[in-house]
Amino acid sequence: MRLAPFVVDGVKRTVMMKKTLLSLLLLCAALPSAAQSSNEIGLFLGGSYYTGELNQAGHLNSLTRPAAGLVFRHNFNYRFAVAGSLLFGSVEGIDSRSGQLEQQRRNLSFRSRMFELSARAEFNFIEYAIGNDKYEFTPFMFVGIGVFNFNPKAALGNEWVALQPLRTEGQSKGYMLTQLSIPFGAGVKFNLAKRIGLVADWGLRKTFTDYIDDVSTVYADPALLLANSGPLAVTLADRGPTGDNAGRQRGNSRNKDWYSFIGLTLTFRLMEKPVQCSGVGI
Repeated sequence: MRLAPFVVDGVKRTVMMKKTLLSLLLLCAALPSAAQSSNEIGLFLGGSYYTGELNQAGHLNSLTRPAAGLVFRHNFNYRFAVAGSLLFGSVEGIDSRSGQLEQQRRNLSFRSRMFELSARAEFNFIEYAIGNDKYEFTPFMFVGIGVFNFNPKAALGNEWVALQPLRTEGQSKGYMLTQLSIPFGAGVKFNLAKRIGLVADWGLRKTFTDYIDDVSTVYADPALLLANSGPLAVTLADRGPTGDNAGRQRGNSRNKDWYSFIGLTLTFRLMEKPVQCSGVGI
């Protein structure tokens, strides 16, 4: 007996619906194990420093200063993550601490607070996840982009004087105090507890300014400084023994300044909503 065409079509549609629903249910059942993404928040504590004209070989020396910050991280899976951070620190440079006689004679110094907002991409060399006993540890590397704010100041007696408004090298206008940077570096991640991890990292920042320390080109003409910025600029621009270095080299504009953050971040994995599928009758 031949079935009517509409009956055959109905049977086919029913079989296809059951197959489709079964496939969806199997996919839904697999989601909890496949969904490896997670979010973390963390507290960073460590140090910050700069390298430039007033600290030419100064990685992790006596000029390293305390730093702190907040970190948010999104883990796409066990290998890749992105992190955003807001970091606070300070940097410093002092010619008198240099081992080079030429720098000691220049006798410049500065300090600056540093604020940085950045985002970075991270790659784990080994699969890693907080709270997972199979993936407890990994070295990792990162690269990103940041915006930082600085404001170099020099000591004059008991007072700290902002240098940018003084245009100590005779600039026609002051340099920008908010600049872009490229953070990059490496570190290690440790799994401490079910929802707690520890990150140790060291990140260098390539910048596009040579004025973190207010030193870049040549000594300006004192008469020009006096006319444009006043006697305070003359005093702070040339602090050598003679005070008469107009036109001589003060810095090296071909080498931009760098700054770095190094430290530990205690991270807490945020609760994720479980993936749920409604029951569907077949």
